[in-house]
Amino acid sequence: MADITTDVLIIGTGPAGSATAALLSTYGVENMIINRYRWLAATPRAHITNQRTMEVLRDLGSDVEAEAYMHATEQDLMGENVFCTSLAGEEIGRMRSWGKHPLSRAEHLLSSPSHMNDLPQTFMEPLLFKTACSRGTQARMSTEYLSHVQDAEGVTTTCRDRLTGKDFTVRSKYLVGADGGNSLVAEHAGLPFEGKMGVGGSMNILFKADLSRYVAHRPSVLYWVVQPGADVGGIGMGLVRMIRPWNEWLIVWGYDINQPAPKVDDAFAKKVARDLVGDPELDIEIQSVSTWTVNNMYATQTSKGRVFCMGDAIHRHPPSNGLGSNTSIQDGFNLAWKLAYVLKGKAGERLLDSYSRERAPVAKQIVTRANKSIEEFGPIFKALGLLDSIDPVKMQSNMDARCDDTPAAEAQRTKIRETIASKVYEFDAHGVEMNQRYISNAIVTDGQKEPAFEKDAELHYQPTSWPGARLPHVWVHSDRGDKVSTLDLTGHGKFTMLTGIGGQGWLDAAKTVGKELGIDISGHLIGPRQPWQDFSGDWARAREIRDSGVLLVRPDQHVGWRSDTISADPAADLRRALTAILDR
Repeated sequence: MADITTDVLIIGTGPAGSATAALLSTYGVENMIINRYRWLAATPRAHITNQRTMEVLRDLGSDVEAEAYMHATEQDLMGENVFCTSLAGEEIGRMRSWGKHPLSRAEHLLSSPSHMNDLPQTFMEPLLFKTACSRGTQARMSTEYLSHVQDAEGVTTTCRDRLTGKDFTVRSKYLVGADGGNSLVAEHAGLPFEGKMGVGGSMNILFKADLSRYVAHRPSVLYWVVQPGADVGGIGMGLVRMIRPWNEWLIVWGYDINQPAPKVDDAFAKKVARDLVGDPELDIEIQSVSTWTVNNMYATQTSKGRVFCMGDAIHRHPPSNGLGSNTSIQDGFNLAWKLAYVLKGKAGERLLDSYSRERAPVAKQIVTRANKSIEEFGPIFKALGLLDSIDPVKMQSNMDARCDDTPAAEAQRTKIRETIASKVYEFDAHGVEMNQRYISNAIVTDGQKEPAFEKDAELHYQPTSWPGARLPHVWVHSDRGDKVSTLDLTGHGKFTMLTGIGGQGWLDAAKTVGKELGIDISGHLIGPRQPWQDFSGDWARAREIRDSGVLLVRPDQHVGWRSDTISADPAADLRRALTAILDR
């Protein structure tokens, strides 16, 4: 007999694991989470927090979303990626990123009620973990996962208490592996992967220093420093990343993965920081030094039986595009409601098959995008003349040539501007962040063709109510005059039906079918003199159905099914859609 029993055991308290625990506890599911260390993230690691992730926090509660904003660096200070010879030296160019450009900002404002921000993992992880524990999650720190065995009824997991050295077992109905890029859970489950680990090496230097005089006039999260001949980053390029404005920083630079990881003492770390900042007398406090590898690997299947993996366990990639923590939290948003419905007897187990079908393509997409973003620095280096020689003097001369009054220099300046601007695919890829459309057994399209992307799907989010897509956000007003997002009308662990005048039959059907299936289906009627009003007409344009039609929205705010108009038998049609989605 197992020492401990629970419905869901989660391995890992990072963004994926803690988000999943918080959601499960919010949905009333008994769960336990373990962490092999004594506490949470010790370094800031993930930080870019996109709108879709903030929507998940918003779904957890306005208090959770508000606390995230309280600790975050807001969007305007995320600012403009700067390319320079040092923070105190010459600026080569910059690009407006993370929704800073007015056209991009407009798309952000139209796309979501939530705002992008910079929230280091040292703040995000405790927020999610606290939310989970305060709502019922049982947590054990200094507890190490060793192995698991699953059978037809559940999973038996062997763990080790690292304080006593004693092993114990946990019996759960399901096991979630959110144990990072070297996931033992994924390995023991036998998940299939494509790609390669360790394609590059990087080092982090975390330090404190007041750099406001160099950066406050040009706020940014990332400062790219090009110094030919410098003892960093191969060709002499290092990254200075803002952690907290403007006195906490992280330097990232590369090393040859085929060589042993460099050993960096305090003196060397300070020299690197002073060189990249461009201030030899800078007062610096080195906090930590660590090495990590650039990976290019993703799981082609994210679950095996009763074992589900998420986060870095299934998508292993560099921090380019800021997709890691975001995708990890969104993995949890996809899986948690499905586990809740199955555990409460509201859905058949085939619903859980949709997790892999929906999230494995996302894992492949972001790993591919993040690694491609690294390659896209090459054209910038080429435009600066850094790839034409290995002689630092010649490299510097090639860079300096851009200032000449010659046709060649003018062409070089043009190329530099173009290549820096092209980094929008890494630093403002709104479509990559927001365009996920699911195709699975938990979506009913009734043969409706997926709409084509009219703009670049990596750069621009294209809202649609096509089943499988995230519900479009627009503001609607209550009969009291206050406004809420259409996303606020959905989620919170429930299915929701959105309809208009002529669609009352759908809301009546929701009550009938909901009672039959034992599930709570929310319903909202949007239109003039109705509980929710569309004064601007934005909802009528975004919904892509007629007034009497309906959108059936899943608990994760993705459209599960839609009908263009009221049908002859709304209850029968709703029953058909829900039983298909829920495997009833």
